[in-house]
Amino acid sequence: MRFPLRLTADLALARIARRLRPEQGACPVQFVDAAEVLHPDSSHPVSHEKIREIIGSRSPVVWIGGSEPLLHPGIAHLVRAFTQNGHFVFLETDGVLLRRRIHEFQPVPRLFLTVRLKASYLETGASQLAFEGIRAARLSGFLICAQVRVAPETGTSEVAELINLAHSNHVDGIVISPASREVNSANPDAAASLRKTEETRKLIGSASWESVSRLIEPLVGGEKNAGRSAEEKSDALVEGVSRRNEEGVKAA
Repeated sequence: MRFPLRLTADLALARIARRLRPEQGACPVQFVDAAEVLHPDSSHPVSHEKIREIIGSRSPVVWIGGSEPLLHPGIAHLVRAFTQNGHFVFLETDGVLLRRRIHEFQPVPRLFLTVRLKASYLETGASQLAFEGIRAARLSGFLICAQVRVAPETGTSEVAELINLAHSNHVDGIVISPASREVNSANPDAAASLRKTEETRKLIGSASWESVSRLIEPLVGGEKNAGRSAEEKSDALVEGVSRRNEEGVKAA
């Protein structure tokens, strides 16, 4: 897996901007809950103001998650609006509807279709629709990111098997995040999930994608309203992504 140089550059610029102008700099990754800007039964957005705010933000990455985004008829239009305005978009989905709706999207370099993988997908037939969606997207020229969700009960061997499945389907990136959206270090189960998540990230096989996993953790792991905690972590993580990619370019 090769980390996109354009994304490396955008994250590095965001880090520099935050250092030079802390009051104006934006968090490198902005989380968007599809249900907050789209009607579930209509292609019309709930809030044009919110969309304009996201488009105008300096965050290089927009992560679209929440309740299954592909259930919203207008999701393809939303993704197109963000990518055409210079943002990288990670569209999180369980993959079940991906094959059915793939024709609505455009395979552009700034879009990662991000398919959630969990331990239950290792059961016979449980992952069939998701991996059919991945294969259809790959054949259509889309970039695919696998998002492995780690729960307290998830075994390291299960995570390794999911990562092997992702690699066998030729994904372009892998991130690992906690399965629960209620990440709270005071909760023993949540704390165990966080520890296991960090341990299993070493299995990704890419230092840059490991760093991105840490970068998105406060946003996709249940702390999307805790913007300050995400921002406090972001600079060092973005710097790590940039440094590793710079080293990779020199080595090449």
